[in-house]
Amino acid sequence: MKIVCDNKIPFLKGVLEPFAEVVYLPGKETTPEVVRDADALITRTRTICNEALLKDSKVKVIATATIGFDHIDTAWCEANGIVWKNAPGCNSWSVEQYIASVLVTLARNYGFDLAEKTLGVVGVGNVGSKVARVASLLGMKVLLNDPPRARREGPDAFVSLDEVCAESDIITVHVPLQKEDPDATWHLFDRARLASLRPDQILINSSRGPVVDNRALKDTLQGGGLLTAVLDVWEGEPQLDPELVWALAISTPHIAGYSADGKANGTTMSVQTVARELGLPLTDWVASGIPAPAQALTFTLDATGKSLQEVLTEAILHTYDVSQDSNALRGALDQFEKLRGDYPVRREFTAFTLRLQGGTPEMAERLAKIGFKVEII
Repeated sequence: MKIVCDNKIPFLKGVLEPFAEVVYLPGKETTPEVVRDADALITRTRTICNEALLKDSKVKVIATATIGFDHIDTAWCEANGIVWKNAPGCNSWSVEQYIASVLVTLARNYGFDLAEKTLGVVGVGNVGSKVARVASLLGMKVLLNDPPRARREGPDAFVSLDEVCAESDIITVHVPLQKEDPDATWHLFDRARLASLRPDQILINSSRGPVVDNRALKDTLQGGGLLTAVLDVWEGEPQLDPELVWALAISTPHIAGYSADGKANGTTMSVQTVARELGLPLTDWVASGIPAPAQALTFTLDATGKSLQEVLTEAILHTYDVSQDSNALRGALDQFEKLRGDYPVRREFTAFTLRLQGGTPEMAERLAKIGFKVEII
């Protein structure tokens, strides 16, 4: 039995070796020759799993350690008896943390109160629902747009995309990449939609690059049609448009979901998928040994004389400061893949114990709901 794995998937080495020949390769080096005699692939978004790669191979199952699966030709795989599975929700808490860091950073840098702002969440699945949750905890009014959910559940909890664009101060996008109607998301924010936005609005995309027309976004920003924008995903990545990178408030190298916890979840789900399909005794295996980050997992926050937003900002940025990733990308535009591959350890809110001094009960409650273990001192 042979299993081909992307060599950037963490917590994986040594797990499958007792049961199979395991080959670790960079995603781009996973070729038809390599997979011809493979029984399974454990992959990421950089490996395009289609007929060109898989024809005449022995591959029975593809597990991608990612939420997204637009790199898999699912129709061809299903027609040819290849089981495929993504890792839905594996890094949703990580993206929640990323967006929380983005929101408090924007509020600090542009001098506004989040409690006075409305956030429009486009796509309210595993990720979008958590983003809506944390935005509410930050005091924001939240509007939800999700046409598939609105059809299934009824329209009462949702608004149209036009309403999001008209009524939101900040819009954040969390949709899969889809080209087919009725829910096509390819260039969902095209030139016309971007032109409809106000000069005081902010757009955030951490879903899939082509959901936002990058050329039109650059033109819109340069023409003053938006206050600013934030991108973690890009059309044509890893090649980026330097002018667009520098036109944004925050530019990051597709790492919103890159917490160590999220990666561990993705690896766990992928191993369990392969184990089920190949009959390996690993269907209950869970990734362990998540390392500690550079910052302290237990820290003290003195809230004396600080506002609720200031306290939440300080706590969130202790766990993850998105500006560091933005500065790293701008300092090495040609190192997009290296920045992703060598990404430092990031832990999610639930890994941190916050010792709160001089705070109010409301502060403690909000911090606990965000995910911190809170100790009052």
